Amino acid sequence: MVYLTLAAAIASEIVATTLMKYSDGLSRLWPSVGTVAGYLVAFALLAQVLRSMEVGAAYAIWSGVGTAVVALVGMFFLDESASAAKVLGVALVIAGVVTLNLGGAH
Repeated sequence: MVYLTLAAAIASEIVATTLMKYSDGLSRLWPSVGTVAGYLVAFALLAQVLRSMEVGAAYAIWSGVGTAVVALVGMFFLDESASAAKVLGVALVIAGVVTLNLGGAH
């Protein structure tokens, strides 16, 4: 259950970050409202995860997966560059999260 809650926190953070791109510097109302709401939900869910998971592992997974997915969203949906270095960076982030989980993150 803790990993489902963490996944929901990550998804909320990804949506919030993506909406921030559309908020035009938080000057457009609805994307800005979505950004704030998404981050509130993300942090509330992360706080619940921390009741039963180590903070280092939870935050590493949350930030690592979020970073990798937001980079992919940017490349595939927001017309951002997809250089070899950026793709390698995303792969390394994913490898780090997998390695952390194999090392006993709970």
